[in-house]
Amino acid sequence: VQLQASGGGLVQAGDSLTLSCTTSGGTFSRSSVAWFRQTPGKEREFVAAIRWRNSLTDYADSVKGRFTISRDNAKNTVYLQMNNLKPEDTAVYYCAASPMSTTTPNTYAWKSWGQGTLVTVSS
Repeated sequence: VQLQASGGGLVQAGDSLTLSCTTSGGTFSRSSVAWFRQTPGKEREFVAAIRWRNSLTDYADSVKGRFTISRDNAKNTVYLQMNNLKPEDTAVYYCAASPMSTTTPNTYAWKSWGQGTLVTVSS
């Protein structure tokens, strides 16, 4: 599965932004998809994930109530709606896919990765 992340940009604290992750080359409807983020010098951090089975979701505590992950199987796309953004949300955001029905936060379980998209939140 090939993944393409997009939608990053520069916003102010409190603003909203929606990231998109478009997939190709695989069976999207049977791919779980996750979003991770990374800042320089830090490990990649789990943000949210959605299973292919039942579309169950999971979120990092730091984004619960502010971020929403969703999928559109007809468009082979997963979205990350980010509301009430904070400066600490600044990072490069990556999407990843797995053929397993999972929302695990462990990076090793996600086999396919897209390039990142930069989100910068100014205070």
